[in-house]
Amino acid sequence: MVNNFFEGAYIERCSKETENMIAQESSAFLNQPLSYLRDHKSEFIYLESTVFEQNGVDAVSLETDDVFGTYDVMLGLKLQKKYEPAIRDYLNSHLNGEEAKFDLMFSGDDGLWNLNFALNYVEGYSEALSLNESFNLINHFLTNLVSIVKK
Repeated sequence: MVNNFFEGAYIERCSKETENMIAQESSAFLNQPLSYLRDHKSEFIYLESTVFEQNGVDAVSLETDDVFGTYDVMLGLKLQKKYEPAIRDYLNSHLNGEEAKFDLMFSGDDGLWNLNFALNYVEGYSEALSLNESFNLINHFLTNLVSIVKK
């Protein structure tokens, strides 16, 4: 059963190829196992929630990487450009594993950091997670990142 953390969130299943919406989902969809994305490799999940907004994130997308098979998290992070060293330090020290990589690029147009990382390297990750638990883990990771970066 889904807790109310993402109740009322805006959730879309989208085509990775066209980025078009396949279906809008209710929070009950988040009861699906994370492996849903492995079984539906042509899709990604787009989730907007006030829960993420507390960390300066409007929405999070989650998909399976076609090459590496990892679960990729993609988002825009509203932090000033001056925080780049602290953001990179946090990501380097909190994404676990030798293959743990991330993409971080500042967009001056939006004033956003475009951040992509593999959920597989976040502490607490397990293939057995539900989508709800996965988005909770992402939110926890982002909350810690923003808290530490702003210190």
